[in-house]
Amino acid sequence: MRVSDAITGRQSIRAFLSDKAVSDEQIEALLTVAARAPSGSNIQPWHVYVVRGESKDAITEACSARYLSGDEGAYEYHYYPRAWREPYLGRRRQTGFGLYGLLGVDRHDVAAVQGYRVQNYQFFGAPVGLFFTIDRDMEQGSWIDYGMFLQSFMLAAREMEMETCAQAAFCPYQDSVMPILAAPAEQMLVCGMSVGYADPAARVNSYRTDRLDAREFMTVLN
Repeated sequence: MRVSDAITGRQSIRAFLSDKAVSDEQIEALLTVAARAPSGSNIQPWHVYVVRGESKDAITEACSARYLSGDEGAYEYHYYPRAWREPYLGRRRQTGFGLYGLLGVDRHDVAAVQGYRVQNYQFFGAPVGLFFTIDRDMEQGSWIDYGMFLQSFMLAAREMEMETCAQAAFCPYQDSVMPILAAPAEQMLVCGMSVGYADPAARVNSYRTDRLDAREFMTVLN
């Protein structure tokens, strides 16, 4: 697969084949490739926890119960702007409305919205979940490095015909997730990720978000 095809074909997969296994050896191979991502002074600030079986089920149960009870949890970092404004608010709404429209979910129907969103905590049926953490004393540069590591992993997965969904949805419930991971207190949760083989029959996997034309965000100075 060409790098450009891996990038342009990547999307957040929200329905996986639960009965098609992903081995530890495959995950290790993907992480080995992703670890070639650049990081300032080569400090490589990533820690990765691979969950399956009982540990994965425990995370699903804990996070699903909290979400369905109305517990919003608490992020340890601000993923989104504290105050939304245009054009970012409009882009966010377009994405949400488009996805819900495809699935026939009325965004005012609380039960229907919950029924869809709780699938985040079920890893969308993926056989493997990954959790990425970073040491608390790392600064913004290391978070930039982390993004390149995550993207490298997601692109490498496509070469193996696997797909992914990076998920900040787990972050509000980090105080439930981190103890199950047995992660040390000096680490904080960056995000989770579902990994597996996409379900080709799932309608949700046909959803594609738009991207701006490069000329809309590119400035050329002569």
